[in-house]
Amino acid sequence: MRIQVKDVMTTTVAAVNKKAPFHVVAQVLIDRSVSGLPVIDSDDHVVGVVSEADLLCKAEFKERFYGDDYRPPLRARVRHMAGSEHDIYRKSVGHTAGELMSAPAVVATPNDSVVRAARLMDRHGVKRLPVVDAEGRLVGIVSRHDLLKVFTRSDEAIRNDVVNGLPPLAVSSIEVTVKDGVVGLTGQVDKNSQAIAAARHAENVDGVVGLRDELTWKLDDIAANLPYFGGT
Repeated sequence: MRIQVKDVMTTTVAAVNKKAPFHVVAQVLIDRSVSGLPVIDSDDHVVGVVSEADLLCKAEFKERFYGDDYRPPLRARVRHMAGSEHDIYRKSVGHTAGELMSAPAVVATPNDSVVRAARLMDRHGVKRLPVVDAEGRLVGIVSRHDLLKVFTRSDEAIRNDVVNGLPPLAVSSIEVTVKDGVVGLTGQVDKNSQAIAAARHAENVDGVVGLRDELTWKLDDIAANLPYFGGT
Protein backbone atom coordinates (compact mmCIF):
# COMPACT_ATOMS: atom_id res chain seq x y z
CA MET A 1 0.00 0.00 0.00
CA ARG A 2 1.31 3.43 -0.97
CA ILE A 3 0.92 6.01 1.79
CA GLN A 4 -0.65 9.16 0.39
CA VAL A 5 -0.70 12.73 1.62
CA LYS A 6 -4.32 12.34 2.74
CA ASP A 7 -3.20 9.59 5.14
CA VAL A 8 -0.82 11.84 7.08
CA MET A 9 -1.96 15.45 6.51
CA THR A 10 -3.54 17.72 9.10
CA THR A 11 -7.07 18.76 8.19
CA THR A 12 -7.46 21.46 10.84
CA VAL A 13 -5.52 24.19 9.08
CA ALA A 14 -4.61 27.68 10.20
CA ALA A 15 -4.91 29.99 7.19
CA VAL A 16 -5.40 33.69 6.54
CA ASN A 17 -7.42 35.53 3.94
CA LYS A 18 -5.39 37.54 1.46
CA LYS A 19 -6.98 40.71 2.87
CA ALA A 20 -5.91 39.95 6.46
CA PRO A 21 -3.84 42.83 7.88
CA PHE A 22 -0.20 42.46 8.89
CA HIS A 23 -0.82 42.32 12.64
CA VAL A 24 -3.47 39.61 12.23
CA VAL A 25 -1.07 37.46 10.20
CA ALA A 26 1.63 37.93 12.84
CA GLN A 27 -0.76 37.03 15.64
CA VAL A 28 -1.92 33.82 13.94
CA LEU A 29 1.69 32.75 13.37
CA ILE A 30 2.41 33.32 17.06
CA ASP A 31 -0.80 31.76 18.38
CA ARG A 32 -0.49 28.64 16.25
CA SER A 33 3.28 28.31 16.74
CA VAL A 34 3.90 27.88 13.01
CA SER A 35 6.39 29.55 10.70
CA GLY A 36 4.09 29.83 7.68
CA LEU A 37 0.43 30.01 6.68
CA PRO A 38 -1.55 29.35 3.50
CA VAL A 39 -3.16 32.47 2.09
CA ILE A 40 -6.64 31.96 0.66
CA ASP A 41 -9.20 33.99 -1.23
CA SER A 42 -12.89 34.31 -0.38
CA ASP A 43 -13.60 30.88 -1.94
CA ASP A 44 -10.82 29.07 0.00
CA HIS A 45 -8.55 28.83 -3.06
CA VAL A 46 -4.88 28.85 -2.06
CA VAL A 47 -3.23 31.90 -3.62
CA GLY A 48 0.08 31.92 -1.76
CA VAL A 49 1.95 31.31 1.48
CA VAL A 50 3.03 33.88 4.03
CA SER A 51 5.88 33.14 6.42
CA GLU A 52 7.72 34.67 9.32
CA ALA A 53 10.50 35.59 6.89
CA ASP A 54 8.02 37.51 4.72
CA LEU A 55 6.88 39.57 7.69
CA LEU A 56 10.40 40.18 8.93
CA CYS A 57 11.28 41.76 5.57
CA LYS A 58 9.67 44.90 6.97
CA ALA A 59 12.11 45.20 9.87
CA GLU A 60 15.06 43.88 7.88
CA PHE A 61 14.54 46.30 4.99
CA LYS A 62 14.37 49.27 7.32
CA GLU A 63 17.57 48.34 9.10
CA ARG A 64 19.30 47.42 5.87
CA PHE A 65 18.72 50.75 4.19
CA TYR A 66 18.36 53.12 7.11
CA GLY A 67 20.52 51.61 9.83
CA ASP A 68 24.00 53.01 10.40
CA ASP A 69 26.01 49.81 10.69
CA TYR A 70 23.67 47.06 9.52
CA ARG A 71 24.98 44.31 7.25
CA PRO A 72 22.65 41.37 6.58
CA PRO A 73 23.94 37.96 7.66
CA LEU A 74 25.18 35.56 4.99
CA ARG A 75 21.92 33.58 4.92
CA ALA A 76 19.93 36.77 4.29
CA ARG A 77 22.33 37.92 1.58
CA VAL A 78 22.05 34.57 -0.21
CA ARG A 79 18.26 34.76 0.00
CA HIS A 80 18.31 38.29 -1.39
CA MET A 81 20.48 37.22 -4.30
CA ALA A 82 18.15 34.30 -5.03
CA GLY A 83 15.18 36.65 -5.11
CA SER A 84 14.96 40.25 -6.20
CA GLU A 85 15.32 43.59 -4.46
CA HIS A 86 11.91 44.55 -5.80
CA ASP A 87 10.28 41.53 -4.18
CA ILE A 88 11.96 42.26 -0.85
CA TYR A 89 10.87 45.88 -1.02
CA ARG A 90 7.31 44.85 -1.93
CA LYS A 91 7.07 42.70 1.16
CA SER A 92 8.67 45.34 3.36
CA VAL A 93 5.92 47.84 2.56
CA GLY A 94 3.09 45.27 2.49
CA HIS A 95 0.13 45.68 4.82
CA THR A 96 -1.94 42.57 4.02
CA ALA A 97 -1.31 38.87 3.62
CA GLY A 98 -1.78 39.21 -0.13
CA GLU A 99 0.94 41.87 -0.31
CA LEU A 100 3.31 39.95 1.96
CA MET A 101 2.90 36.41 0.62
CA SER A 102 5.07 34.39 -1.71
CA ALA A 103 3.15 33.21 -4.77
CA PRO A 104 2.29 30.94 -6.38
CA ALA A 105 2.16 28.49 -3.51
CA VAL A 106 3.84 25.11 -3.77
CA VAL A 107 1.00 22.68 -3.06
CA ALA A 108 0.23 18.99 -2.81
CA THR A 109 -2.97 17.06 -3.45
CA PRO A 110 -4.54 14.45 -1.16
CA ASN A 111 -3.66 11.64 -3.58
CA ASP A 112 0.00 12.57 -3.92
CA SER A 113 2.41 10.04 -2.45
CA VAL A 114 4.39 11.05 0.60
CA VAL A 115 7.50 10.57 -1.52
CA ARG A 116 6.35 13.24 -3.99
CA ALA A 117 5.48 15.58 -1.11
CA ALA A 118 8.94 15.11 0.41
CA ARG A 119 10.58 15.81 -2.95
CA LEU A 120 8.53 18.98 -3.41
CA MET A 121 9.57 20.22 0.03
CA ASP A 122 13.22 19.51 -0.71
CA ARG A 123 13.13 21.04 -4.20
CA HIS A 124 11.55 24.28 -3.04
CA GLY A 125 13.15 24.50 0.40
CA VAL A 126 9.87 24.59 2.34
CA LYS A 127 8.81 22.81 5.52
CA ARG A 128 5.11 22.37 4.77
CA LEU A 129 2.74 22.21 1.82
CA PRO A 130 -0.88 23.34 1.61
CA VAL A 131 -3.02 20.46 0.37
CA VAL A 132 -5.65 21.39 -2.20
CA ASP A 133 -8.52 19.63 -3.94
CA ALA A 134 -9.08 19.49 -7.70
CA GLU A 135 -10.42 23.06 -7.66
CA GLY A 136 -7.44 24.41 -5.72
CA ARG A 137 -9.34 24.81 -2.45
CA LEU A 138 -7.53 24.27 0.83
CA VAL A 139 -8.32 20.90 2.45
CA GLY A 140 -5.30 20.36 4.68
CA ILE A 141 -1.62 20.88 5.23
CA VAL A 142 1.27 18.43 5.31
CA SER A 143 4.55 19.11 7.08
CA ARG A 144 7.89 17.39 7.37
CA HIS A 145 6.72 16.21 10.78
CA ASP A 146 3.66 14.59 9.17
CA LEU A 147 5.81 12.78 6.60
CA LEU A 148 7.71 11.09 9.42
CA LYS A 149 4.51 9.21 10.30
CA VAL A 150 5.23 6.82 7.44
CA PHE A 151 8.16 5.48 9.46
CA THR A 152 5.95 4.65 12.44
CA ARG A 153 4.02 1.96 10.56
CA SER A 154 3.87 -1.37 12.35
CA ASP A 155 6.19 -4.17 11.33
CA GLU A 156 3.12 -6.29 10.58
CA ALA A 157 1.70 -3.71 8.16
CA ILE A 158 5.04 -3.41 6.41
CA ARG A 159 5.42 -7.19 6.14
CA ASN A 160 1.93 -7.53 4.63
CA ASP A 161 2.78 -4.97 1.95
CA VAL A 162 6.08 -6.65 1.16
CA VAL A 163 4.52 -10.11 0.86
CA ASN A 164 1.60 -8.89 -1.25
CA GLY A 165 3.91 -7.32 -3.80
CA LEU A 166 6.44 -10.12 -4.28
CA PRO A 167 6.87 -11.76 -7.71
CA PRO A 168 3.98 -14.27 -7.93
CA LEU A 169 6.13 -17.26 -8.87
CA ALA A 170 8.65 -16.49 -6.14
CA VAL A 171 6.45 -15.59 -3.19
CA SER A 172 6.25 -19.14 -1.84
CA SER A 173 10.05 -19.41 -1.83
CA ILE A 174 10.73 -16.18 0.06
CA GLU A 175 10.54 -15.72 3.82
CA VAL A 176 9.90 -12.16 4.91
CA THR A 177 10.68 -10.81 8.35
CA VAL A 178 10.41 -7.24 9.61
CA LYS A 179 11.99 -5.86 12.76
CA ASP A 180 11.82 -2.14 13.58
CA GLY A 181 11.21 -1.34 9.92
CA VAL A 182 14.14 -3.40 8.63
CA VAL A 183 13.02 -6.05 6.15
CA GLY A 184 14.76 -9.40 5.91
CA LEU A 185 14.46 -11.56 2.79
CA THR A 186 15.67 -15.16 2.87
CA GLY A 187 15.13 -18.23 0.70
CA GLN A 188 15.99 -19.47 -2.77
CA VAL A 189 14.13 -18.45 -5.90
CA ASP A 190 14.39 -19.80 -9.43
CA LYS A 191 15.99 -16.76 -11.07
CA ASN A 192 18.32 -13.92 -10.17
CA SER A 193 15.84 -11.51 -11.77
CA GLN A 194 13.17 -12.64 -9.29
CA ALA A 195 15.49 -11.93 -6.38
CA ILE A 196 16.27 -8.48 -7.75
CA ALA A 197 12.58 -7.70 -8.25
CA ALA A 198 11.77 -8.85 -4.71
CA ALA A 199 14.51 -6.69 -3.18
CA ARG A 200 13.54 -3.60 -5.17
CA HIS A 201 9.92 -4.03 -4.20
CA ALA A 202 10.75 -4.43 -0.50
CA GLU A 203 12.94 -1.32 -0.48
CA ASN A 204 10.13 0.75 -1.98
CA VAL A 205 7.44 -0.20 0.54
CA ASP A 206 6.49 2.81 2.66
CA GLY A 207 7.94 2.64 6.16
CA VAL A 208 10.92 0.44 5.30
CA VAL A 209 14.11 1.86 6.81
CA GLY A 210 16.49 -0.88 5.73
CA LEU A 211 16.81 -4.16 3.84
CA ARG A 212 18.70 -7.35 4.69
CA ASP A 213 18.72 -9.26 1.41
CA GLU A 214 19.92 -12.86 1.76
CA LEU A 215 18.11 -14.32 -1.24
CA THR A 216 19.82 -16.88 -3.45
CA TRP A 217 18.78 -18.21 -6.86
CA LYS A 218 19.14 -21.33 -8.99
CA LEU A 219 19.64 -19.67 -12.38
CA ASP A 220 21.52 -16.42 -12.97
CA ASP A 221 19.43 -15.21 -15.89
CA ILE A 222 20.98 -11.74 -15.60
CA ALA A 223 24.53 -12.95 -16.14
CA ALA A 224 23.37 -15.38 -18.83
CA ASN A 225 21.65 -12.46 -20.60
CA LEU A 226 18.38 -14.36 -20.69
CA PRO A 227 15.06 -12.54 -21.22
CA TYR A 228 13.77 -10.84 -18.08
CA PHE A 229 9.99 -10.89 -17.62
CA GLY A 230 9.67 -8.89 -14.43
CA GLY A 231 10.42 -11.76 -12.08
CA THR A 232 7.47 -13.88 -13.18
